[in-house]
Amino acid sequence: MRVAILAHEQFPERAKTAVGILRYGDDEVVAVLDRTRAGERVRDHVPDVQDAPIVEGIDAVEEPIDALVVGIAPIGGGFDETWRPDVRGALERGADVVAGLHYFLADDEEFARLADEHGAELRDLRRPPDDLTVSDGTASEVDADVILTVGTDCSSGKMTTTFELAEAARERGVDAGVVPTGQTGIAVENYGIAVDRVVSDFAAGAVERMVEERAAEFDVLFVEGQGAIAHPAYSGVTTSILHGAMPDRLVLCHVAGRDAVHGYEHVPIPPPGEYAALYESLAEPVAPAEVVAGALNTQRLDDDAAGAAVEDYADAIDAPATDPVRFDAGEILPAVLGED
Repeated sequence: MRVAILAHEQFPERAKTAVGILRYGDDEVVAVLDRTRAGERVRDHVPDVQDAPIVEGIDAVEEPIDALVVGIAPIGGGFDETWRPDVRGALERGADVVAGLHYFLADDEEFARLADEHGAELRDLRRPPDDLTVSDGTASEVDADVILTVGTDCSSGKMTTTFELAEAARERGVDAGVVPTGQTGIAVENYGIAVDRVVSDFAAGAVERMVEERAAEFDVLFVEGQGAIAHPAYSGVTTSILHGAMPDRLVLCHVAGRDAVHGYEHVPIPPPGEYAALYESLAEPVAPAEVVAGALNTQRLDDDAAGAAVEDYADAIDAPATDPVRFDAGEILPAVLGED
């Protein structure tokens, strides 16, 4: 499929979905929409993903596209009205529009009408199934190893680490699958449930359902974590995923140098070793799991500093660690697979 990605004023730092699709998706990205970077290219900013021109808006996309993907999801998941001309333009070209917002495009009267008129589809990745239930507490019984990525904050590398580990495992011949719990993972895998949109009573059950479904297909599952258990806004979804997945092992993700919750800078992040213990103590009564490895985002450091930061992080959590993008996710794979 040929897609354009909307990332106005956010690419690449605050366009996690856009970068995730560029790095892990199978679709051909023909353009990225960012009015502040028009005339530049993706690889001017993110060198290790597929390249594409960055353009002013949908009218500047000259090649045919099958879909426009909203590649950003602001806090609260709202729809920015400045995006409306691009969504409108895509629908008028007969292209589908895919979004991972809490604002459902299919419920927008104008978009629904245009989609109907032009034979396009509106796909709201965060819309959960209607038949979810509470957890039965049975995910630990699946015939697959389950590894969950957890974090010290939002946007700390959980989705990236999940996909990097799955890819590294497949390269070793492991039958590995991903359980996506957020809009980016769902867009890449074309499967999953956005747990942060699920009624709280059913959130653990939604994760349990996915683990049980995917365990029938794969020997090892990498479950994408969300939020952080000491986050003042998003700790609920984190706990639901932890208890719903009942993982065998945990991988703790952290951003080098970040010592306060992003967007809540008055809330300090506990030291990584203490954070690992928090996750283990929260898992213990339901399904014990240890932090067996760490993933450190060293994007803002030079190579020498990044290497030293990874070593310090490994010491802090008393487990092997790496930056899975800058270095190699395979470095921690033996510990993650329980081979150490």
